Amino acid sequence: MLAIIRTGGKQYLVSEGEKVKIEKIDGEMGSTLSFEVLYVGDDKDAQVGTPILEGAKVEGKILAQNRRDKVWGIKYKAKKRYKVKFGHRQPYTEVEIVKVSAK
Repeated sequence: MLAIIRTGGKQYLVSEGEKVKIEKIDGEMGSTLSFEVLYVGDDKDAQVGTPILEGAKVEGKILAQNRRDKVWGIKYKAKKRYKVKFGHRQPYTEVEIVKVSAK
């Protein structure tokens, strides 16, 4: 069964047993989370929320809190002798989807 969840201002397509890297959420490793569900369905049946599907539930378990690979950026202003190079590592939470249930 597939579900679309919303967390951190983004939407993710998930299914049971899948590992997903989402925007950082505060929590201890091993603790469980519950997500807002927008869609639950499979080949035979589908339920769509307006925008949130009441009664549907997606639970996940936190596996890791980490940071992604470094991404480099440059600020530059022409004819002003200004150039700055910077790096950024976005924090994320790795979650394993434990349970997907509809109402």
